[in-house]
Amino acid sequence: MHRHFVLVVTLLFSLFFSSAHADNTALKTPATSAQKSSAPQRGVLYRASYRGNTCYLFGTVHVGQAAFYPLEPQVTRALSAADKLVLEVDIRDTAMLQQSVMRHGIYPEGQSITQHLSNASLEKLKQALQVAGTPFDNVARMKPWMVTNLLIAQAMARAGYPTEQGIELYLLAVAKKENKLVQQLETADYQLSLFNGLSDAQQEEYLLENLAQLADGSAIKKGLALITAWQHADNRALQAALQELQSEQSTSAKFLQRVLLDERNPNMANKIETLLKTDKKSFVAVGALHLIGDKGVPELLRQRGYKVQKLY
Repeated sequence: MHRHFVLVVTLLFSLFFSSAHADNTALKTPATSAQKSSAPQRGVLYRASYRGNTCYLFGTVHVGQAAFYPLEPQVTRALSAADKLVLEVDIRDTAMLQQSVMRHGIYPEGQSITQHLSNASLEKLKQALQVAGTPFDNVARMKPWMVTNLLIAQAMARAGYPTEQGIELYLLAVAKKENKLVQQLETADYQLSLFNGLSDAQQEEYLLENLAQLADGSAIKKGLALITAWQHADNRALQAALQELQSEQSTSAKFLQRVLLDERNPNMANKIETLLKTDKKSFVAVGALHLIGDKGVPELLRQRGYKVQKLY
């Protein structure tokens, strides 16, 4: 995964390799009124309207920590008022997640990553795995893109931001507590198929680029900068992160911009457009970068004639 860590795929890894239950510990101790009132603004929040129907659009990060919760009161009120919660992917179906990971991220029986990487790249991967404390045998059948994303998720967890504390899990816990309907904009199979669409050569480049950024610390440094921007609802910093991405020419940056953002945003806008026409009140949570810029989902909806208001 690119260093900005805005994709739900990190959640898929944590769920595949550990627990998959949406019972975020942040909900186990109810927040006091004082805590709720003092919660800072986090992320990005929009409201889209159509003929009396309302859809809130909340920008998330897919990792987290207990200190993130409770979320900003404006967000929790919007979610409580909504008839349904809509995520990029409903990660509660663990059987489907595992099938998707096996289909797109694991080589068939009899194949391994050693057959798909150069000797030099394989040696760099083994060195990175040693630093991470992950035995090579544990990842030998994983495809390069999947090993890369796993190493990044592990690095973020070591930096204090595990996927198990991600915003989506918290929102799912709230939805469960409030008996709220949950839907998804995409599927895990679709998201993982995008990574699997990279050629062997592109996957090797993707691996090497991210291994280099993990080794020199720039991946985590820039990832943490994005999280800080999210924590303070710093839209200027979020925009700067997107602009930096757009200026890069690496395989990772091009893939994130062209495929994971530009290709997916119009489809997300299509699904949200349907929600606006059929649901009185809905709450949609997607990665924050999907809501930024002239190709972001709010602007696409605005261009289609919907009323879109930025709340913060």
